Order: sequence, then structure tokens, then C-alpha cells
Amino acid sequence: MMTPHPVFADAPVTIFEKMSGLAREYGAINLGQGFPEDPGPLALRERAAHAALHGWNQYAPSRGLPELRQAVAEHYNRMQGTDLTTDQVLVTSGATEAIAAAVMAWVRSGDEVIVFEPAYDAYRPLVERAGGIVKPVRLEPPHWQITAQMLDQAIGPRTRAILFNNPMNPATKMFGADELAALAKACVAHDLVVISDEVWEHVRLTDRAHIPLATIEGMCERTIKIGSAGKMFGLTGWKVGFACAVPHLLDPVARAHQFLTFSTPPLLQTAVAEGLGWDGQWYVQMAQEMAARCEYLRQALMAQGYVCLDSHGTYFLNVDLQASGITMGDADFCEAIVREFGVAAIPVSAFVSDAEQGRIVRLCFAKPETVLDEAARRLGQARIILAKR
Repeated sequence: MMTPHPVFADAPVTIFEKMSGLAREYGAINLGQGFPEDPGPLALRERAAHAALHGWNQYAPSRGLPELRQAVAEHYNRMQGTDLTTDQVLVTSGATEAIAAAVMAWVRSGDEVIVFEPAYDAYRPLVERAGGIVKPVRLEPPHWQITAQMLDQAIGPRTRAILFNNPMNPATKMFGADELAALAKACVAHDLVVISDEVWEHVRLTDRAHIPLATIEGMCERTIKIGSAGKMFGLTGWKVGFACAVPHLLDPVARAHQFLTFSTPPLLQTAVAEGLGWDGQWYVQMAQEMAARCEYLRQALMAQGYVCLDSHGTYFLNVDLQASGITMGDADFCEAIVREFGVAAIPVSAFVSDAEQGRIVRLCFAKPETVLDEAARRLGQARIILAKR
């Protein structure tokens, strides 16, 4: 009898699909899956529509439209002090596809890949499908700190690569210069490739600047930077991503990409190229608006007796159940609030390998204030009742 590949045959339904399904079933407010409820910048949607009506609608070049690749390089050079050229940019159908292509290109059977947890849930199956072995490194709340000691303990003779996420989802952590320096030192010492998932780079919730890993000394020649137009512009359904690296790193990724999606819709590429050329103040304002929403939800939850962790970036705010007087595990809490109180959230323990239930729950704040108000009210009722169980 034919059998499918065990990586996918044995994979559970993702926590996002599970909680969103429960949200639909119970008519709940969905603060689980991370997407804004507004339609995104009108100017970009109009540009995409114009391109669809009057532009090219056949296959785009596999590496991406030249104007978008140039726009990506110029955007990062202007905004982050990089030194990219057009031949160092690959356009992909979403950031996850870029990560998949990078893993396929650089992870061989038996290679160990370090993944910091809690981690985006696509990392493990992508590494394992390539034949790699995930070496999880557990970061602990509330500071989610990376140290040189934990890197020394994790890196072994079979370590090939590190899959790094900054700002980090679901921890909402933006790593500091000291942590990046420790990571860079270890990578240089052990000759490691880093797939650096930086999709949340513009969704900054503090005044701290995002530091691209490739700009750290010794890292340009070993870092594949992943970006996302969907996160930059709040257009998550467009699925336009970027992989940026020096040619010897990027060329194998481009070859893998041509056998995955091959190319990305040209109308979307045309619109994204326009947005990347916008003045830097647009991105600052977008981040400030997101930070205001985060603080709005934080204050609403604190008024209901919840204790929240710091959020440096992403669309998310994390709640500490134990500090909030709730002894339930995070998975049980999320099941209870969606079924009994009409709010969907995500247990952070779902992003940790072989973990028992934890105490951190992730909430998406990229919603209208009226939605956040009602969600906080319901969660306040939940805290009073569930704290007694």
C-alpha cells in the first residue's frame, strides 16, 4: 500500500487552523491568526488593479521582476544600511516559500539546524522534509534571551545552519546588539549558514531600530535574509516575499525556488515595487499605529487584571496566565475561552517541541479598537471564572 511522506502524513493540523476553525464554529472574536482587518493601502491595491488590467499577466521571470528586485535592494540600502545589488535579491511567493527554498538549497540529509523556540510552526517540517534534524534551543519568558553559552551547548559537529527569526514570532522579541554579536561570533567560528527570517522588521513597537543580521561583522557572506511585503504593508494575502544574499548563497536558493512556485504574480510585484519606494516616514507611521494598537490592548487587558509581557515587534501581545492568577495551562485556557467566552487566541506552547502546556498566550492586536474592547471585556470575564478552576 502506498504511504505518504511521514513528515506531512503525521503532521497535526496547525494551531492556526484549529483555533480559527473553533472561532468560526463558536462565532468568536479571532485574536489568534495574525492579520489586520483593514484592506491595506489603497494606493497599492489600485496599482495592482491597474497592472492587472493594463500590464503583463503571464509568467514573471523566476527571480522576480527587475524593477521589484531593484526596489528591494534600494529599500533595504536606504532603510537599513545594507549594500545589496539587484542580483542579490530573489522574489518569492511569500516569505514561507523563501524559507522553504533556502532550506532545500542549504540543508542536506543528516544536517542539524538550530531553531530557537518558541518558533514559527513551518520551520520544523521544512527542515525535516529536506532531511535535516532540528536542534531546538529553548528561550524562556519573559526576556527570551540568547546567550553565548546556549549556542556553545547547541552547536555540534553536524550543525549546518541556524534558522533565526528577528523580530521573533511568537515571542514578540527584538534581539539586541549583544545577542546578535554572540550569534554572529558562533556562526563565524563554526562556519554556519543562517536563514534569517526578518519579516517583521518594519512592525516595530518600540523606538529600537531593527538590526539586520547580515550587517553584523562576518555575517554578510553567510546570511540569507528573508523579507515580506505582506507584513510591510498589511497585505498578508498577497504572498510576496524576498530572499536577499550574496550570489554564492542566493543562487542555489533561486534554483530551488524555480521548482517550487517558479514565479510570483506580476501585478503584485509591480504594486510592491511602488510601495518599497515610499518615504521612510510611511513605515515609521505604520509602526507607530501598530504600537498604539498594541498599547490599547495592553491597557484594556491590564484593566481586567491580566499581566502582559513586553512586545518589541510583530502583530502580537503575550499574556502571562500564571502572573494573572490563572493556573490552567495555555492550551486548556485557549480551548476554554473560545468555547465559553467567544475569543480565539494561540497557546505559545504550540510553538515548542515536545512541550507540556505553558503559561503564555498570544493575542493579535491588529484589529479595530471596538473589537479589542469587546475581546478584553470577554477575557476579563474569563479570568474571573477560569482562575477558580
